[in-house]
Amino acid sequence: MKIKYVYHGSSKKLNILKTKRAKGGILKDKLNGVYATHEMKSAIMMGLLSGKGIKGSSFHETNNKMHGIIYRGGLKNRVFYVYFLSPKTFKKIDSWQWVSKEEVKPIKVKKLFIKDYKSWIRKATKEEKERWLKKYENK
Repeated sequence: MKIKYVYHGSSKKLNILKTKRAKGGILKDKLNGVYATHEMKSAIMMGLLSGKGIKGSSFHETNNKMHGIIYRGGLKNRVFYVYFLSPKTFKKIDSWQWVSKEEVKPIKVKKLFIKDYKSWIRKATKEEKERWLKKYENK
């Protein structure tokens, strides 16, 4: 697959994306690096759900529509950012995620407003939250 950009979503405005260890639940989500995706919608969702007030979240896509769930916390930011990155230093690790083991300087940055994407996310139901807490809370 030849791609022009990979994308990274964040609640923070940065000049350089530095490597760090991710906190996902499976090995590929615990690598030390800069994570990105070739899917703009996924990067938008990552930016939406990366704010200070979010303590637990997930997202998925069905019928070409993104669905985010917040298990703990809530949105506190008004804006978030999507970074356009060169894929040159990135290695594809699954069907949608890429990782660079080097820090990355963005080619461009797009500022987005949370109010424009609120329909993409919702609070977890009581049952969803209980399942999530059981699976991730003490890990």
